[in-house]
Amino acid sequence: MRQHLTSAANLIKGHWQLIVMVALVFVFWNSPVVLPLKILTVFLHELSHALAVVLTGGSVESFSVSPQQGGLVIGRGGNRFISLSAGYLGSLLLGMGLLAIALRTNTDRVALGLFGGVMLVVTMLYIRDPFAIVFCAGSGAVMLAIAWYLSRNLCDQILRVIGLTSMIYVPFDIFDDTIRRSGLRSDAYMLAEEFGGTTMLWGGLWLVLSIVMIFSA
Repeated sequence: MRQHLTSAANLIKGHWQLIVMVALVFVFWNSPVVLPLKILTVFLHELSHALAVVLTGGSVESFSVSPQQGGLVIGRGGNRFISLSAGYLGSLLLGMGLLAIALRTNTDRVALGLFGGVMLVVTMLYIRDPFAIVFCAGSGAVMLAIAWYLSRNLCDQILRVIGLTSMIYVPFDIFDDTIRRSGLRSDAYMLAEEFGGTTMLWGGLWLVLSIVMIFSA
C-alpha cells in the first residue's frame, strides 16, 4: 500500500503541470477560451485526413475548418478506408507527438515553428473560405513568431497545451459524432456506408483505441 502511495505521489510531483493543464482545459471546456484550441484540434483532424489521402496516392482538392468546430477535406484518389479512418486517430497521434516533443526533447521551438509553417502551407495550397484562411494563416503566423522571438519554455508550454487538448478532445468528439449522434454524416457513417458495419461499431472501435492510446501516453 505504501509503495502504491509513493508511486502516486511521485507521479503527481513529476507531472503536476500536466495535471493542472488537463484540469483547466476541463474547467473551461465549454467557454470561448478553449474554442481556438478545439478548432486547432479540428485542424489536426483534417490534416490527418489530408495526409492519409496524399500518402496513399491521392490528392487534396480543398481543406477547411469552421467556427462551429467542423471541418472538411475533399480528396481525389487514395485509399478510402485509410483516409476515412485517419481523422480521429491521426489527430490523436499528432497530439501525442506534440506532447512527447514537449516532454522529452529540447526541440520545442523547431516543432512549434514547423507546426506554424505547415498551417501556412496548407492555407496557401488548399484553403479558400474566409474564416479558415484567417484562422489557419493567423495561427500559423503566431506560432512562427513565438518560435522565432520568444523563449523555448513558452514554446514547450504551448506544445503541451495543444497536445493535451487534442488528446482530450478526440474521445469526446468520437463519442459525440459516432455514438450519441450516430445519424450524423461522420467519418464512421461514411465508413459504414462504403465498407459495412455500423456507425456505432466503427465509432466504438475508435473510441476504445483512443482510450488505450491515451492511457499508454
